[in-house]
Amino acid sequence: MRQQKGDLPLASLSPVSYTNPTIDPISFYYFEDSPPMIIPNEIPLLEYDDSSLEVIAPNHDCRDLRLPEKCLFAFLGDVVHRYADDHRAEIAEELVTVSHIIRVYVLHEADEDICLVQSPIGAAAASQVLDTLVSCGCRKIIAVGSCGVLADLPENAFLVPTRALRAEGTSYHYLPASRYIDLDPEPAAVMEKCFEKHGLPFVPCTTWTTDGFFRETGDMVKYRREEGCSVVEMECAALAACCRKRGALFGQFLFTADSLANVHDYDARDFGTDSHEKALLLGLDILRDFR
Repeated sequence: MRQQKGDLPLASLSPVSYTNPTIDPISFYYFEDSPPMIIPNEIPLLEYDDSSLEVIAPNHDCRDLRLPEKCLFAFLGDVVHRYADDHRAEIAEELVTVSHIIRVYVLHEADEDICLVQSPIGAAAASQVLDTLVSCGCRKIIAVGSCGVLADLPENAFLVPTRALRAEGTSYHYLPASRYIDLDPEPAAVMEKCFEKHGLPFVPCTTWTTDGFFRETGDMVKYRREEGCSVVEMECAALAACCRKRGALFGQFLFTADSLANVHDYDARDFGTDSHEKALLLGLDILRDFR
């Protein structure tokens, strides 16, 4: 199911045929004032359009919405909504999807406004929401959520990814193919200073971003761990690629939840629920320090 409200006129588009000798001909549209620049590949996911404009703009449903520069993009469940209610946050927008409504909160603090959003789970859904927020003014984004551990790490430990393995699909629609995406150093430095300020230990890490929660096989876990990945989650690479494409700064910190370290004895633990409130407060403090 695709959202259909708001679009750009198809009259401004022209059909064109492109032929790659290794695959069947494909058809697509391009804007007449911009010739097509498709990077072809036998594998469709790896084909990338680096020049033509999107037919549906990220802000097509909220063209007049103006959001604060700073945004906490949280995977923290009801903690987000309780905090917003307790602090009388403004509901700046409600993003309506077929399955649920995503509230875009704005916290009016003494010195500045901060956008606060509880994100949907998964790279594609989360990136769609973040793309909209960036198009409406958010330029400094800190994401926070849980991760599974591939190494022997305790529950509720904090980590700051410095790069993400692109084993999901969404990031390839925002940036050309590569094995990893390096996260922006500026927000990472702000996060690390904030952790130090609060006396909280943290671990820099490489994260494995995947779409296949139930396809984290025993051999794949070992393979990723040998490559240097210490945790696994489902959004980081895609969110970083989205922000890189749109010119926004992006950083993320994680807290450990379930453990895949012993591939013969999966341990769900408590999925890091004890960290939710602390992570929300820490994320907001990081944004206050993000100048």
